[in-house]
Amino acid sequence: MSPILVRPVREQLEHDRVIRLLQARSRRRYEAGINPGSEHNVAVGSGPSALYPDVVLQSTERGHRLQGVVEVETGESVNHLEALAQWAHFAKLRVPFQLYVPAGMVDVARRLCEDNQIQVTEIWSFHFIGDQARFTLVHRSREAVAALPRKRPVPSTAAPRRAKTPGRTAKPAARPARKAARKPTRPQKRR
Repeated sequence: MSPILVRPVREQLEHDRVIRLLQARSRRRYEAGINPGSEHNVAVGSGPSALYPDVVLQSTERGHRLQGVVEVETGESVNHLEALAQWAHFAKLRVPFQLYVPAGMVDVARRLCEDNQIQVTEIWSFHFIGDQARFTLVHRSREAVAALPRKRPVPSTAAPRRAKTPGRTAKPAARPARKAARKPTRPQKRR
């Protein structure tokens, strides 16, 4: 159970709303299970050591392998106790750990992670504009950046060059065929 036993009602509603939005956002790539409020729907691990992060990301393939965990915090829950009781355990899992915090608490969350040697894959900030939530990536670990697929260069449209082999001379490239020149027409004589 979280060290924050009771969140203020407004913050709990905001917390659960963000969890549901993240579930909807990740449905294309993952099977996302959520644990809003005090519910324990999807666990990571089993028995007394089971963990209940806010969002559990599993593969859509047959084995439903764990792909990542997401923890959402509110202004009240970004603190030292929460970091040690939850974030530290989620960071020890061998999957990416994403932390979502309110926009005003990003520096506090970074400092808590650094002070307690908590390896977070990504830290995202969120804020609401009317009914819409805005998410912004504010930190990505070096290991996560190294694991990202690199973009391949776009092949050029020019003809590829032949590799030179010893003893072989390169042939000049063929010239494009010229259009046949038209002969000028003579004016016909009138009869």
